[in-house]
Amino acid sequence: MNQADFYSLLPLIVLTAWSALLLIADLFIANEKKSITAVLAAAGLAITMGLSLSQTGQVVLGFNGLVILDGFSTFVNTLLLFSGLMAIALAYGYLKRRGIERGEYYSLILFSVVGMMLMAQARDLIIVFIALEMLSIPLYVLAAFDNSNAKSEESGIKYFLLGAFSGGFVVYGIALVFGATGSTALVAIAAAVAEGSADPLLILAGSALILVGFGFKVGAVPFQMWTPDVYEGAPTSVTAFMAAGAKIAGFAALMRVFSTAFPALAADLTPVLAILAAVTMIVGNIAAIAQKNIKRMLAYSSIAHAGYILMAFVAFGNPELTNDAISAGIFYLVAYAITNFGSWAIVISREEENGKGLALEDYAGLGKSNPLMAAAMTIFMLSLTGIPPTLGLIGKLYLFRVVVESGFMWLAMIGILTSLISAYYYLRVIVIMYMKEGEPKTTSEDWLNFTWGAMAVLTVILSFIPARLFAWASEALIK
Repeated sequence: MNQADFYSLLPLIVLTAWSALLLIADLFIANEKKSITAVLAAAGLAITMGLSLSQTGQVVLGFNGLVILDGFSTFVNTLLLFSGLMAIALAYGYLKRRGIERGEYYSLILFSVVGMMLMAQARDLIIVFIALEMLSIPLYVLAAFDNSNAKSEESGIKYFLLGAFSGGFVVYGIALVFGATGSTALVAIAAAVAEGSADPLLILAGSALILVGFGFKVGAVPFQMWTPDVYEGAPTSVTAFMAAGAKIAGFAALMRVFSTAFPALAADLTPVLAILAAVTMIVGNIAAIAQKNIKRMLAYSSIAHAGYILMAFVAFGNPELTNDAISAGIFYLVAYAITNFGSWAIVISREEENGKGLALEDYAGLGKSNPLMAAAMTIFMLSLTGIPPTLGLIGKLYLFRVVVESGFMWLAMIGILTSLISAYYYLRVIVIMYMKEGEPKTTSEDWLNFTWGAMAVLTVILSFIPARLFAWASEALIK
């Protein structure tokens, strides 16, 4: 391993070593002091984030082109490390309250983040698959972490079966692409397709199967069937991490693979991606209306937002708009991650030790009993809908602009109409909090309060000054 190889994966190497050492250190930490493990895990993520930010603006190929450090990977890795920090903040008091605090929880979060970061840097389909498994296996364990709860065990089994099934599609797709081009390197695949030396039918089938496999991972329709069950059954802190981290990593891999390996197939794939985005937005939003459990409602909301992000992919058919589409997509992922962790922090604050407090009606009276929390939840619901003054609105505007410039006005109209549909179930939460009588119990924990408070402030403040964030996203180019 030469210096370039080491430097290209330096943050991942550091975080992997930290995760392994954390497992060993946890053996010497008493059961009643597992908060030390959480602090050490957060320190590892913070150090890794510093290393990742120090690499901003650099482009380095590693391991003969298998991985790459570029602006895109730096941006995405920073967002993933932020997600890991938020996941630990949400779990810090929640695990104690539920009686499931064990040190390996935090190591599993770190190992999953390593897989997510590798996915953002993968420049070869084999590395993409390895990264997919690295991020997924810890999540299977985390989904079933509350082994005293049958729903949590069911969640783990379903997520494992879903992951195995989607992994099969990805492997089969990679095999077909290799058979068509003789390579799994993204650049070599693109060159073979451009030269016309690749079998067009095989390459199209392979790319479609890879899209299907990642469709399961990001929760796109019609591959979302067990996603709400997994989100509902898993410990809520795990659900929050899956809803953001797995989605960010999945879309990062899709953006790199389809912009680098299959640009010549854009004309064939764009209509499919447009239909997939439209169906995902429609089904996710309509299904969310019928939900009475807030975890299931936010699960279907997550599916709907996968549809919004998929809209960015229709611009890949126009090479002049590809970079704009990627920038709009990752900007929206930032807005979604911030809003996601804030809303889940409040859900965790409302959840009682026995798992109750998750029905929408349990939020009745929150506006009177805890005005600040209700105000924060209002901000998050408005942001998810796309109503000012929130970052969610800015994210949707950037996405819709790219879609319209790509000539898909009908898809932008569906995005707007489904956003109006989503207003029904998001604003319903606000109505219940302020206009229905109740005496909701909330848990006051410092890190939970900090999380939902900070995310609410960011959601509003960044909506007024989005230019710097979007400039960074615009500089996050895929090389």
